[in-house]
Amino acid sequence: MKTKDKKPGRIKGAVLNWLGFGLGSVDHWAQWYGRESSSGVVVTSDKALTLSAVWACTRLVSQTVATLPIGVYERLEDGSRVPADRLPVTGLIRHRPNSDTTAVTFWESILVHAALHGNGFAEKKRIAGRLVSLELLDSSRLVWRKLQSGAYEFQYTDDLGKVRLIPEGDVFHIPGFTMSGRFGMSVIKYGSEVFGSALAGNQAASSTFKNGLHPTTYFKMDRVVDKSQRDVFRENMKSISGALNAGKSPLLEAGMDVGTVGINPDDAQLLESRVFSIEEVCRWFGVPPSMIGSTDKASSWASSSEQLNLWFLQYGLRPWLKRIEQAIWAQLLTPAEQLRYYAEFNVEGLLRADTSSRTAFYSTALQNGWMSRNEVRRLENLPPVDGGDIYTAQSNLLPLDQLGAGSDSNAARSALLHWLKEPSNET
Repeated sequence: MKTKDKKPGRIKGAVLNWLGFGLGSVDHWAQWYGRESSSGVVVTSDKALTLSAVWACTRLVSQTVATLPIGVYERLEDGSRVPADRLPVTGLIRHRPNSDTTAVTFWESILVHAALHGNGFAEKKRIAGRLVSLELLDSSRLVWRKLQSGAYEFQYTDDLGKVRLIPEGDVFHIPGFTMSGRFGMSVIKYGSEVFGSALAGNQAASSTFKNGLHPTTYFKMDRVVDKSQRDVFRENMKSISGALNAGKSPLLEAGMDVGTVGINPDDAQLLESRVFSIEEVCRWFGVPPSMIGSTDKASSWASSSEQLNLWFLQYGLRPWLKRIEQAIWAQLLTPAEQLRYYAEFNVEGLLRADTSSRTAFYSTALQNGWMSRNEVRRLENLPPVDGGDIYTAQSNLLPLDQLGAGSDSNAARSALLHWLKEPSNET
């Protein structure tokens, strides 16, 4: 069976085409009506989320990014930077994007849409030209068209079914993996075969357990029975069928014979196929299987938790973090602000190792003079101390030609201190 895309009806499609929003948008309508996979299962985002692997991967990526600290910084002339906490956009992206959601739930929702549908959207609300809020938009209710001017116009359907147009300048957009350079590609569309197979495997497993871990059983008789006899037999079979009634035996009468149709779970390699589907799903989201609870030895992508976190940060999260940072810079800052300010996530929390490794890192930084004690205390959420902003370094790393001079100087200093401490012999 070939993969098919269900599209809107002819009347609705004709109206949308007349309005310019037909788009040939198979990706958009696939979010509404789903895509039929070769396994015969229609895959939608809601159905895909019923797979524990899809749910776990989407949750891991979205919640990890949403809970990372983010800030806006001002770039100074000497190359250093300072936090731009008083910039209005800082409060929107860090604390309260709008009156209904906090920053964590906002970024989490944006990432869920971007991870599944390929695009996350929010509407920029302004008062007197000033950006005051970012309102979440459901990507499955948003369609767009390109105008003759080259700009895009978006059509959004709200919860009440009301349709309105949103100019491109009022849309905050986070694209996923993309080939067009403008809009991301839907994982639901391109991964429908993998998700469909996984859903079919779940359905087969559920059916197998429902039937008591046995294939379909048939009963054969040497004569034709009437409808009432069939109904009585089926009612009797219900009392001994199902996993809870496994072990109960039917009574075969009047030359009745029994047989099975289909293959058993071992022959179908049901458990092996479900484990394989977990790893396949993880590939689509760039998540190591062990990070969503898959303990299969073949799915270990790193030899330690520290290396696993580093791998996930570099290859799984970093593309999302850079997309968000650059989208904030390009879409939420004015051209004048773009010359001085930029957004950046703080990933220090993901890079923190165990106590001994962290202590060794801080010790090296302090002894070599590229971190102060107050900077270290700030990373450990400790208050600053007096004199902690001074940079220090070990003094025993001297050039070879200064070793003798250093020794003579130290010896003279020790002798002077010893003389000062001795009692005086003068009369």
